[in-house]
Amino acid sequence: MSVMMDKIEKRNDMLRHDWTVDDIAALYDMPFNDLIFEAQTIHRKNFDANAVQVSTLLSIKTGKCSEDCGYCPQSARYDTELENEPLMPLSEVIAAAKIAKDNGSSRFCMGAAWRSPKDKDLGPVIEMVKEVKAMGMETCVTLGMLSDKQTEELKEAGLDYYNHNLDTSPEYYGEVITTRTYQDRLDTIQRVRNAGMNVCCGGIVGMGESRRDRIGLFQELANQPQHPESVPINMLVRVSGTPMENGDDLDPLEFIRSVAVARVMMPKSYVRLSAGREKMSDEMQAMCFFAGANSIFYGDKLLTTPNPETNDDMQLFERLGIKAI
Repeated sequence: MSVMMDKIEKRNDMLRHDWTVDDIAALYDMPFNDLIFEAQTIHRKNFDANAVQVSTLLSIKTGKCSEDCGYCPQSARYDTELENEPLMPLSEVIAAAKIAKDNGSSRFCMGAAWRSPKDKDLGPVIEMVKEVKAMGMETCVTLGMLSDKQTEELKEAGLDYYNHNLDTSPEYYGEVITTRTYQDRLDTIQRVRNAGMNVCCGGIVGMGESRRDRIGLFQELANQPQHPESVPINMLVRVSGTPMENGDDLDPLEFIRSVAVARVMMPKSYVRLSAGREKMSDEMQAMCFFAGANSIFYGDKLLTTPNPETNDDMQLFERLGIKAI
């Protein structure tokens, strides 16, 4: 353990892109208190320890997705009783963004259930990006796979972040989705990088994967040529009608370990608590913040799954002495 601590101490001011499976496994195997202490130490070297970035996520087009992601109620392949909705009008999106800004969000994220957008679909989204950007908020969208042309158009519109998660390790990926390859995801991330936009990229834990798969996910994220600026860590929300509706929930301490590992490996990235927060106790969320999480999604819904109420989040922040940024 002392060897691992020495390694971290020597490198915690550097951005590593050469993490091995054994390196990451050694982090996971550290005594819990030592891992959390190390993650908090690194966090304080790079961020305000009592500040959390706040984003709001809006589903601008819901359901009828052709993909077969085993966790997703928006797939057209599963009967989840989800109401399908077409692309929202611009006026409704802007109204939602204004509410989010008034409630303290600094970034407005828009998600559409597409495998990849058609060119005709992208025009209205670009207008949304421009209008939200004009309000003084950071902008983020998640639209599926992109072409080079579409990526450039989003960049020209002023988009700040593009979200495209890896979901899990390359080895476990086939258990989650078969309609899109891992390389497809990596290619879209590279297009976003090439266009000069920030990358929002993380994954989902609690889908029945092993710790080795969680290690593989973080290895893929941290060994990219540039770490994602934002790393959302989602706890699986089990939705009736999806293939992953049943199964054992992940141990909360393992989730907190995963947050701490992400912080140690990607010291300058924002690590975001995303889906699954509605099921987390205040104490678990507080431990995640102490482990290095410093971003949340805010509001009562994440795309189609529940999220803590805005007032609950602000009350928790007040109790913890955390300020929203």
